[in-house]
Amino acid sequence: MIPIATNKAPQAIGPYVQALVAGNFVFCSGQLPLDPGTGQFVAGDVAAQTRRVLANLAAVLEAAGSSLSAVVKTTVFLADMGDFAAMNGAYEDVFGSHRPARSTVQAARLPRDARIEIDAIAVIG
Repeated sequence: MIPIATNKAPQAIGPYVQALVAGNFVFCSGQLPLDPGTGQFVAGDVAAQTRRVLANLAAVLEAAGSSLSAVVKTTVFLADMGDFAAMNGAYEDVFGSHRPARSTVQAARLPRDARIEIDAIAVIG
């Protein structure tokens, strides 16, 4: 297994890595809507926060030699399922015609009291 780290995405806030490459797959840890430069949450609604989370995932995937277009599975964690439509619209805008498998769940509480977190699994090459 090869750990992946990039300064183009927020650093891990616990004892884990941004991603691990295993074989031809990259397993990305959950990303929060944090600005990688400031470490603070981005301003805006859940749609804006979804775009930031996916930009963070894209940076991690790029560092691993992959991309959003190679994502095979995501898990979306929402603090409030009432934010589903806003998240889903932004998610569709970012992924375009690519449709990875996805689970979406409401979590009782997310790290740093975030409203959204997304993790991903992608192929390399």
